[in-house]
Amino acid sequence: MSNLHRQFPDLGELKSLMKFSLPTLDRRTARLAKAADLWDLRRIAKRRTPTAAFDYVDGAAGREITADRAREVFDSVQLLPRILHGTAHSDLSTSIAGGTSALPFGIAPTGFTRFMHSEGETGGSRAAQKAGIPFSLSTMGTRSIEEVAAAAPGARKWFQLYLWKDREKSRALVERAAAAGYDTLLVTVDTPVAGQRLRDTRNGMKIPPELSLKTVVDASYRPEWWFNFLTTDSLKFASLSNTSSDLPTIINSMFDSSLDFDDLRWIRDLWPGKLFVKGVLTAEDARKSVAAGADGLVVSNHGGRQLDRAPIAFEALGEVRAEVGADMEIILDSGIMSGADIVASLCAGADFVLIGRAYLYGLMAGGQQGVERVIELLAKEIEVNMQLMGAGSVKELTADLIRQHPVGSGRKMVSHQ
Repeated sequence: MSNLHRQFPDLGELKSLMKFSLPTLDRRTARLAKAADLWDLRRIAKRRTPTAAFDYVDGAAGREITADRAREVFDSVQLLPRILHGTAHSDLSTSIAGGTSALPFGIAPTGFTRFMHSEGETGGSRAAQKAGIPFSLSTMGTRSIEEVAAAAPGARKWFQLYLWKDREKSRALVERAAAAGYDTLLVTVDTPVAGQRLRDTRNGMKIPPELSLKTVVDASYRPEWWFNFLTTDSLKFASLSNTSSDLPTIINSMFDSSLDFDDLRWIRDLWPGKLFVKGVLTAEDARKSVAAGADGLVVSNHGGRQLDRAPIAFEALGEVRAEVGADMEIILDSGIMSGADIVASLCAGADFVLIGRAYLYGLMAGGQQGVERVIELLAKEIEVNMQLMGAGSVKELTADLIRQHPVGSGRKMVSHQ
């Protein structure tokens, strides 16, 4: 300490350092601004959302082995920097399914969305419109095809179709989507029956939610969610009417477990726009989907929510890409939680990425503003990673910029949570 030369503080300099932010009454904006990544938004979402709704998003099938391994696989990927590469700016825009996107990711189709937050699909589609990225509406959406089209008329909209047992209802949905300006159809083929989602079973998850002492107590310290639920229109599937049951019963009564590739050809004949088959994980299924008329493939294990121990989507990318070649468009869906995950997926062979849970964490944390924060965080992470890797555009993200090591024992990664 004796080596220090001391002096009186310079009051002028001290004053310039004292910059205190005034308190704000906009708690949502302040709360979201503090989130540094999507894991922060997940923590906010868990605090503010009733257990049944949060677990529906956060959970997966069975022992959740597939969902846990997906996180391990992404975390095992190394992104390789290129030094002195002269990349002052990285262009994040790309093209997919015959159109453009300002970012290399879009919002995946999700069901029961207004159960997570009353702004639901309206908030998601408007956030997508603002960011210039596609928004996908689910067959099991809680806003209708027409409502979403009216809420975000300038957004690029995709429609996700489950093939119903009633083929005329399927036809009607496809025709409505085309008439409302949806340009791409995502045909989900990995849900012949509902996966065994044990969290939902334990929580007694139903749509609309049934009020019990347990649900009232659980919602009592989440007043915003409770107030929104009570003061907005009733929660239901917008494509259905008067539906109230547990989720497996709803799915198993509606969807057709006998779906085959002839049915896919039937849908191809109906749909005038781009058609992507969602749920492809093997070379054989990729080959058959292309033969049935698919314009593109979505490599997805449904976020681990259907068949537990299914292949990991990221690991399946290589096999599917090798089968269909470089010209077939491939979208990766399942497990994305960071811009680094998106960059890794693009390097591994995906042309585009969809975010599902990540989008819903933002929605639960703060409605449309929360979704906008998700998009903002992911875009910044992608940009920084691309600049550090010396990639000036999405097309420059190639396999030589990543390295992958074998994953561990399959135990859950909890360090981020």
